[in-house]
Amino acid sequence: MKIHPFFRFVAMASICFLYVPLFAVAVFSVNASRFGLSWKGFTLDWYVQLAGNSVVLEATRNTIFLALVSTAISTVLGTALAIGLKRHPWGKRWSGFFDVVLHLPVVTPEIVFAAALVIAFALLRYVSSIFDPGMLNMIIGHITFQIAFVAMVVGSRLSAISPKIEEAARDLYADNAFLLRHVTLPLLRPGIVAGAMLAFTMSLDDFVISFFTAGPSSMTLPLYIYAQVRRGVTPDTHALSTLILLITVLGVIVIERFSRTSTKEKHHA
Repeated sequence: MKIHPFFRFVAMASICFLYVPLFAVAVFSVNASRFGLSWKGFTLDWYVQLAGNSVVLEATRNTIFLALVSTAISTVLGTALAIGLKRHPWGKRWSGFFDVVLHLPVVTPEIVFAAALVIAFALLRYVSSIFDPGMLNMIIGHITFQIAFVAMVVGSRLSAISPKIEEAARDLYADNAFLLRHVTLPLLRPGIVAGAMLAFTMSLDDFVISFFTAGPSSMTLPLYIYAQVRRGVTPDTHALSTLILLITVLGVIVIERFSRTSTKEKHHA
């Protein structure tokens, strides 16, 4: 089928619109000029400065810690939620209701979700001071939106697995624990890994919920970049943005790889 040149032009223009700004950030991160748009030569000094910046290192530790903890918890809860929704014999009405509830965190504007968390934590502070703005609030906030994404990815993988496999295992006298450990979870592994990587990537890049729940000692890299941009964009900010971009791209590649593995296994099943 021959494609009209107009559509090829639109496709190329769209790709340029998406990636040229990101490419420009990467270029300026190795530009020797600190101010202006002129090219003064190639340098990695801005990356070296980042390595010696204690504020950036602290923000990096906070970002990685937040992403790892929230991803681990949301992966467990999201996987359990997906199994409960897909394998329990809910009626059609209840299944539709749970599908709507599961998709709400995905389609709800993040600013609305963050404002709701602020109100929730304000009420919880009447119970305990541990809910003061800080890392705990950020972890809880990230988990609340990560669970839905993990459950959707794992649920789609679970829908491709025939219940007859589990029924056959039960016919062979497998109890619930054995069935979960040796049958269900191994079959769900590609979906679980893909969901975890998606949650981890979203946590690394999240700004809105982190901004509304962070405390004085829990700054993350997106918050640091926002603070730096307000004072003026500098090459070290470009370098930091480029590093975050590379980590995000790596996460997307891993997700795509496991998605393809899941699709191949589905076709072979």
